[in-house]
Amino acid sequence: MSYKIPMGPYHPALEEPYKLDLICTGETVTDAKLHIGFNFRGIEHLAETRNYIQVIALMERVCGICSNIHTLTLCQAMEGLTALTPPPRAQYIRVVMAELERLHSHVLWAGIAAKLMGFKTMFMTCFELREKVMDILQAISGNRVNYSMNRVGGVNRDIDDPQAVLKMIDALEAEMLRTVIPIFTTSSTARSRCAGIGVLTHAKAISCGVVGPVARASGVGQDIRKAAPYAAYGEMEFDVPVQPDGDVKARLLVRALEIMESCKILRQALSKLPPGELFVGDGKFDFTKMVTTTSTSRVEAPRGEVMYSVSWKEGSRNPARVHVRTPTFAVMPAIRWMVLGARLADTPLIQASIDPCYSCTDR
Repeated sequence: MSYKIPMGPYHPALEEPYKLDLICTGETVTDAKLHIGFNFRGIEHLAETRNYIQVIALMERVCGICSNIHTLTLCQAMEGLTALTPPPRAQYIRVVMAELERLHSHVLWAGIAAKLMGFKTMFMTCFELREKVMDILQAISGNRVNYSMNRVGGVNRDIDDPQAVLKMIDALEAEMLRTVIPIFTTSSTARSRCAGIGVLTHAKAISCGVVGPVARASGVGQDIRKAAPYAAYGEMEFDVPVQPDGDVKARLLVRALEIMESCKILRQALSKLPPGELFVGDGKFDFTKMVTTTSTSRVEAPRGEVMYSVSWKEGSRNPARVHVRTPTFAVMPAIRWMVLGARLADTPLIQASIDPCYSCTDR
C-alpha cells in the first residue's frame, strides 16, 4: 500500500520553504513531486524599477551566500552592454573574491551535511573554518555577507593585505587534509549515510541539465571557469574534480576537492596580483553609450552556472529586463530521480546534497 508524505514547506533539514510530496511504499520512496513558489519576491521585476547602479545592490540580495557571484555576473553583462573591460588588477580581485565565496559556500554545506548525518563535532569544525573565511571577506570588504565589491568596469575595493589571505588559506587547507576529507571519506557513519545513496546517473544528469558540483559528481566535467573563462581565470592553472558515482558521497567529495582547487587558484591570483587601477573610466555609468541591446554573462557559482541577461531601452535610466537563471533552478528537478528507491529517512540528506538555495530560485 502506498501513501503520500508531504515534506515541507517547513523542511526538517533546511531553513528555506519548498515542498516535496513523497509517494512511499513502506519505507521506500517510489515517486516524488517538487513544489516551489513559497518565497517569491519578484526581484527581476524590481530590477526594472531601479537604475543601472541601484540594480547592482538589488541583485546582490538574490542570494545571501552567493551575493558576490550575482553582482559579478550582472556587472559582466552590463560591461557587455557598454564594451567596458575592467583593468587587470580588478579582474584578479574578482577571482579572489569569487574563490573565497566558493570556500565559504562549500565549507558551510559540509557542515550542514555533517549535521544531517549526526556528526555534530564535524559540523562545529566546518563552521569554525567558515568563520575564518568570513573574517577574511570582512577584512577585505568590510562586510560578512554582502560585500559590495563589484561595479561596472571593475571593483570598489583593493586587497591591502594578501598575506593575511594566504595565511588563512594555509590553515584551511591543512585542516581539510588533516580532518575533514579523511573523516568524510573513511568514517563508517559517513559511508553508510552517503555511499550509494541518492544516485543520479551520468545519463540522467545530462538529460536533466544539472550544473555545478551535482553534475561533476555524476561524471559531467563541466565548469564555466574552464569552458568559457572570465575575469582572470584564463591565467589560472587548476583541475576540475569529477566523480563518477553520482551519489551523496560523490557530491560531498567533489565539493571537498573543489575547496583544495580554490586554495590553489587563490595562491596564484594573490601571488600574481598585478598593479594598476581598480576600475575604468570616471566611475559613472553612461547609459547613453550602449553598444548592444542585450548582453548575457555566465559565471561558475559555488552551486553551478549562473546566467544573467540584461537588456536596455533607449533613453531609459533603468534596464528594460534583467533575467537570472540560478543553478538551483537547473538542479532541483533532479531531486525526483535521486530519491526514487531511497529510504524515507535518507531523503533529507539527499535533498540537502544538491546544496539548494530556494530563495534565489524563487527570486
